[in-house]
Amino acid sequence: MLTDSQYILERMSQGCVTLSDDAFVIDRLVKYFGNGKIRWHVEFRGHRIELTTGQLKKQPTFRRKILEQAGVLPPQRAGTDYRRWALDLRKNAIELPWRDRPVDAGFAIDRLTSHGDGRWTVEYQGKAIKFTTTKLRRQVSFRKRMLAKAKVLPPQLDPVAFRKWMDWLIQNATEAAPQAGDASMTEKSWLDDLPELAGWQNEAPPEGAS
Repeated sequence: MLTDSQYILERMSQGCVTLSDDAFVIDRLVKYFGNGKIRWHVEFRGHRIELTTGQLKKQPTFRRKILEQAGVLPPQRAGTDYRRWALDLRKNAIELPWRDRPVDAGFAIDRLTSHGDGRWTVEYQGKAIKFTTTKLRRQVSFRKRMLAKAKVLPPQLDPVAFRKWMDWLIQNATEAAPQAGDASMTEKSWLDDLPELAGWQNEAPPEGAS
């Protein structure tokens, strides 16, 4: 059985794609706790890779798992740089309770793009959904808009977990190329394609859904 390093070298000789530091940006890391265990899920380009704490700390194993499941090889970092990077990653992880399956296993966005002036698009399964910063950061608004535009209702997260997740997304958002006339768009014009959802417009936000 090949070791992690041997597997990586073999795949490199076959021409696998090795990403640069700039190109390798994970969407988020989720820390699941419960039943006396901790599980980590790396979400990257629509893939969800499950790791133990030991696998996350060990760079060859981490690179192998990403390569096996996402088809690309993360960059090689110096030992101290990787340990620092992995520690920062764990510190910024979203913490969620584990049940029979992850509570949010069916939902992971592909990419968040910033258009400047508080305007964003969330890319989800081929759809680009427009948001303002206000609607992006408010969980109730985020869930409403995803339901309206993508026909999917994101899971209801603990408010602290939602804020951490959204901060992570914004921190790792892609910058869109500027387009003529874009900067003059108001919040209303950016979202004027959103029809009101029957039963939602007068509904008070669910408790803890801020």
